[in-house]
Amino acid sequence: MANLVYKRVSTDQQSTDRQNLVLGEAGIEDPVVFEETAGTSSRLHPLERPKFGELLAYARPGDTVHISEMFRLVRGTGHILDVLHRDRLALRIHDGAFSAMDLPARHPRTGELLSTVKFMVQTLAAAGQLQRDLQRELTYDGLRAAEAKGNKGGRRPAVPADKTDAVRTAYLEGRSIAALARDHDVSRGAIRTAVADLLPEHTAADPGTLAPELPVVLDMAGKVADFLRTAELDDAERATLDQGITVRRGQGYTLRVTAVPTVHRQLLDRCQPLTGTASVPAQRKDCREYANPVNTLGSDI
Repeated sequence: MANLVYKRVSTDQQSTDRQNLVLGEAGIEDPVVFEETAGTSSRLHPLERPKFGELLAYARPGDTVHISEMFRLVRGTGHILDVLHRDRLALRIHDGAFSAMDLPARHPRTGELLSTVKFMVQTLAAAGQLQRDLQRELTYDGLRAAEAKGNKGGRRPAVPADKTDAVRTAYLEGRSIAALARDHDVSRGAIRTAVADLLPEHTAADPGTLAPELPVVLDMAGKVADFLRTAELDDAERATLDQGITVRRGQGYTLRVTAVPTVHRQLLDRCQPLTGTASVPAQRKDCREYANPVNTLGSDI
């Protein structure tokens, strides 16, 4: 019986160090490791991920799949139940709320997952989603409060303020962006941000060029957000939805979306199927409620 280890990180900026620590402390004997390419999103169903597919093809009855935390493999209740319903898969989670559960437990006669397992999975997944939603709402409220005091939110610049002048001076003296990135142990993008107004494409621009667009916060009905998540989106549009803040509204929800006007207009264009005669009235209404403020942004903002 083999011990199969599965690892995944959502972006290429992350590492598997924590997973390695948790799994190493578990003392797994002769692990066979399957690690997804960095940047494999948790939104992709586990049964559609390349390395997890290889793991399933390799697995034999009696093998155990080991993961550090539940979210490395599954995102929500549907995902984890889909995985657990595969009769040859025993799953062991080594950290977090699910680590204390015998997840593959089945009825001795029917072979079905025990009802108590289903109930606990659904309860813990719902609690996890509630925690994530509350954190997003608190983050949004905190940013609004900071803005009211004149503080600017967002990430701190990778190049500290006390080094920015030296970076800009060195760039003007002919030091390349790549060399400056090595000197300060940051990415090239961080250096480009620090010297953005000195770059050739900026200084050569027409003085009449419009100022860069500023992000605008708009609310989008949950039905519209759900439709867009299934649509073909570019990276900027997808990232905008992923970073939206969920606000519960009765039985549904609203997604609070922060984006520049151009991205808002692109998302609205993707919603056109919801305005057709084939859509239901509620969908058309929700789409109009998002379209009205988007249209007021104007094409020259």
